Amino acid sequence: MPTSDALLLAALIFAAAVLYSSVGHAGASGYLAAMALFGLAPEVMKPTALALNILVATIGTLRFYRAGYVSWRTLWPFVVGSIPLAFVGGALHLPGSLYKQIVGLILLFAAARLAWPSRAPAGHPAKGASPVPVLPAAGTGAAIGLLAGLTGTGGGIFLSPVLLLARWTDVRGAAGTAAPFILVNSLAGLAGNVASVRSLPETLPLWAAAAVAGSLVGTELGTKRLRIGVLQRVLAVVLVIAGLKLILA
Repeated sequence: MPTSDALLLAALIFAAAVLYSSVGHAGASGYLAAMALFGLAPEVMKPTALALNILVATIGTLRFYRAGYVSWRTLWPFVVGSIPLAFVGGALHLPGSLYKQIVGLILLFAAARLAWPSRAPAGHPAKGASPVPVLPAAGTGAAIGLLAGLTGTGGGIFLSPVLLLARWTDVRGAAGTAAPFILVNSLAGLAGNVASVRSLPETLPLWAAAAVAGSLVGTELGTKRLRIGVLQRVLAVVLVIAGLKLILA
């Protein structure tokens, strides 16, 4: 990849990390969108997105935990269900065309989530939140974990709306739950296909630095409740373009 393209992709990864980490996500769908725009191969996209996810989700978990937004009681049923299936998903290999179709749909879903963010209150703890039922949460975690492993995402883009729609937590609580959920799924997905690590690009250190820097900025914004709605909508446009590019290719 030309140096100019690698630097531009690093800038997009930084922007994605800022925006996603502000709401407890690690940015995999944003990284996949950026890589899709530059035409990277699926066998490179998947492990690269997971590797960046692990870095960003680790920072997010630590910072949201210190801010008091991580509820292990809410988190553990989802994690118990997701880890084994994320490992299985990581071990499976989808045909390139099918992978692009699935990831394209995920990018469009992520774009919708960014363009029309939840209007749920951001207080902590959630008012009127319902306790998380163990079996439904474990089943939901399993389904999300399998999808996360298959596509190289952490699953947070799906978990957050479930938590909010079911009133199991509030916006900040959802962010605090999503970050560690994404971390364990990304680790399990990469462990399920360790051989894919050999496909990591030589420019990964540059992109990793961009992701880490973005996550430091984003989690600072997220824990202090700053609004970045306009930038979220800009990223949503990028996701739509990349998603359509993959689906229609």
